[in-house]
Amino acid sequence: MTAQHTQEGTISIPGTLHVAENCRAVSEVLARVGDKWTVLVVWTLGDGPKRFNELRRALGSISQRMLTLTLRGLERDGLVSRTVFPTIPPRVDYELTDLGRSLLEPVHELGLWARQNRPAIQQARARFDAGATT
Repeated sequence: MTAQHTQEGTISIPGTLHVAENCRAVSEVLARVGDKWTVLVVWTLGDGPKRFNELRRALGSISQRMLTLTLRGLERDGLVSRTVFPTIPPRVDYELTDLGRSLLEPVHELGLWARQNRPAIQQARARFDAGATT
């Protein structure tokens, strides 16, 4: 999807965005990369390969099941690779693929935007909620 600049600082969304197949593609990808745990796993793996328990400790409140499901989904989508080392007990490392690494910058930018704009969003919600009760 390429945006066209119509005026300085204004971006026009291409007309093909609402083609059914494009909508499905955007929706499908955003469902994966917009997930809370996906963002945090990608962010954490940005420092390099990690074992399952390293990831779990780094993420704090994630359950074993949710981490397993998230890693499986990321592996299925080609964002994470899983390497099993033939040791006793077996050692398994997870790391970002080239495609996964290409997601680091947008994830970082989105996280930065969220942190910078959270107070403004909270204020807007408070104003909206105050008006909704009157």
